Amino acid sequence: MSKRIALVGMPNTGKSTLFNRLTGAGARVGNWPGLTVELLSAKLLLGDSMVELVDLPGLHNLHGFSEDERVARHFIETQPLNGILVVLNTTQLERQLALVLQLKALGLPMLLALNMADEAQHRGIRVHREVLEAQLGIPVRMISAKHGRGVPELKQSLTKWLRAHPEPSQARAAVLSEDDAIESTLDDMLSQSLHIPVCLSPTRTDRIDQVLLHPWLGIPLFLLLMLGVFQIVYGIGAPLQEGLAWLLDEARTRWLSPLLAGLPTWAMSFLLEGLYDGIGTVMSFLPIIVVFFLAMAVVEDSGYLARAAFLMDALMSRMGLDGRAFVMQLMGFGCNVPALMGTRVIRSRSQRIAAMMMIPFSLCSARLQVFLFFTTAIFSPRAAPWVLFSLYVMSFVLAFFTAWLMRSRTRHNTDPMLMELPPYRLPTLAALTRQSFRESGHFLRQAGGFIILGVTLVWFLTHFPLDAAPASSATLAGQLASWMEPIFTPLGIDQLLSIALLFGFVAKEIVIGSLAVIYGAGGDELSGVLAHNLDWIQAYSFMLFTLIYTPCLSALATIRRESGSRRVMWISLGWSLAVAWLLSFAFYQTARALFG
Repeated sequence: MSKRIALVGMPNTGKSTLFNRLTGAGARVGNWPGLTVELLSAKLLLGDSMVELVDLPGLHNLHGFSEDERVARHFIETQPLNGILVVLNTTQLERQLALVLQLKALGLPMLLALNMADEAQHRGIRVHREVLEAQLGIPVRMISAKHGRGVPELKQSLTKWLRAHPEPSQARAAVLSEDDAIESTLDDMLSQSLHIPVCLSPTRTDRIDQVLLHPWLGIPLFLLLMLGVFQIVYGIGAPLQEGLAWLLDEARTRWLSPLLAGLPTWAMSFLLEGLYDGIGTVMSFLPIIVVFFLAMAVVEDSGYLARAAFLMDALMSRMGLDGRAFVMQLMGFGCNVPALMGTRVIRSRSQRIAAMMMIPFSLCSARLQVFLFFTTAIFSPRAAPWVLFSLYVMSFVLAFFTAWLMRSRTRHNTDPMLMELPPYRLPTLAALTRQSFRESGHFLRQAGGFIILGVTLVWFLTHFPLDAAPASSATLAGQLASWMEPIFTPLGIDQLLSIALLFGFVAKEIVIGSLAVIYGAGGDELSGVLAHNLDWIQAYSFMLFTLIYTPCLSALATIRRESGSRRVMWISLGWSLAVAWLLSFAFYQTARALFG
């Protein structure tokens, strides 16, 4: 039987950082028997044994009843394990050690890693490790997962510990009546093994929070920070994108076109104007995507993202929700699908449904690619970040408006939000780089198949029958666009753009690739074509519609699965389409009347 270790800990203890330190880039996501969620796992070589390390959701209490807590408990109780590796935050040991005692009652082998030991030492907190180890009867190691300190020693301890427990075993059920005894034991244990200064001096985190969590200044400062992120994305990413687009154009002109010159006209058109231009145009924006994820990783790893949820908790409570829904909204910046899955941490079904209706308005990385292309092509470098910022603001406004409309169903829920606010930290460059490229790689893996399939279908529709002029009214795409013309003309969206929107229903990643195929141009050439054919009003109307209309098929399928209701899925689809058309119509007609 294969060896398996469960990685357990509270949120914000650095558990995921330790997981990445131990396993590197070999993580995978998989299903487990009896569970309806996917968990992250990876292979880890310990001595001469290959071990599977499974990263469980963060939990505050083994006996809690949130979705994350139930998933973690159910996994521990049902899966054969060689043991449990528990990660705690050393600076919050008095609040977190109870979890170890709860887990110890299950009867499984355990090893405790006290993370952020360097921060505890800096704050004057001393842990008598040997005393704590003797009291618990399990190995205890002091580490700093962020900087890698103590991690090699931890791996050695894991290897020795695994040899002592070579066979997987099942947990025995913990009894809730033991909780009082655990609390008493915890008080005695902490008094002997932990020393905390009577009065902790204000930390750098406390001083920064006085400003960033100010009741009046907090939210405006958050918006300014996001605007700064977009300025950085354009300032660094745009030149890199232009350089990559130039290389792709050069490769097409110098090598690929001569190489394919002997092929039939239709085959050369498909390979160059279809696959190469479509995929190449999408790939040229990968540098900007990398820079965006890098900037967002800085915001998240610094500890500020959790505070954004805290700031928004009061506002969300007026809509019958709490900061957890806002956290999921922020997660949607990367991809709506995992954000929708993350609503499981919300206990109330009505609140989960409301959050699922909000999340599809998040400006995900696929939409970001479309907006980066259009803002770069149509708007000046000074105006482009503001245009992108306005779209992000609009995504929040629509999400909050949706929640406000559903407040009558969610207002009666008073389940409080429980969240640890980690201290501010300077993220390491290595960790930021890994996270940025991991997110970008995930984007490419998720989007790759859709992009290839999409540009192939677009080329077929815009070139069949083969004797018709590409993208003309005689092609299948032209006929389809003529049918949709009455719907999109009032929005300032022409027939060719409407074809791209149709394929965006499958996945927003296809939109830019399909435009490259439709116009028969890629990279800088496509930017020039769009700038010649569209004014800023048409371009913004198109981006506004793209932001709002219909979640992608993957997101719709996730809404159906997570809500357990087709009705919720159809309501989400209909609501987003209706709002997209009405807002784009209002913007285009108003802007055209004012600016001509």
